[in-house]
Amino acid sequence: MKFLYILGTILFSVYGQIIVKWQVAKAGALPALFTEKLVFLFALVINPWIISGLACGFLALMCWMGAMTHFQLSYAYPFLSLSFVLVLVFSALLFNETLTMPKLLGTLLVVVGVIVASRG
Repeated sequence: MKFLYILGTILFSVYGQIIVKWQVAKAGALPALFTEKLVFLFALVINPWIISGLACGFLALMCWMGAMTHFQLSYAYPFLSLSFVLVLVFSALLFNETLTMPKLLGTLLVVVGVIVASRG
């Protein structure tokens, strides 16, 4: 049960990243003029999807605080690297981002690192 706190932290964080990418991509390029940038960014901040991503960031924090009541930081923190794995997979599936061999090898190294760190 206590590992659900870490899982919640990971899943809420990944959701937030995916939602922000999706909505920013829909909004288009950042304008050149400073005032237009502010309007553009403000419109994103009040977007309900972005707000849900921010809420998930808060929920991730709450889960992380729960995890910290059960685990040492040096044990729990490497598990957050699994967010990289999920973001890589979802970015390829949802946004057609390229999966290159270096990305895949790097991600594999992250997974191996989590396994090694969790045993120590």
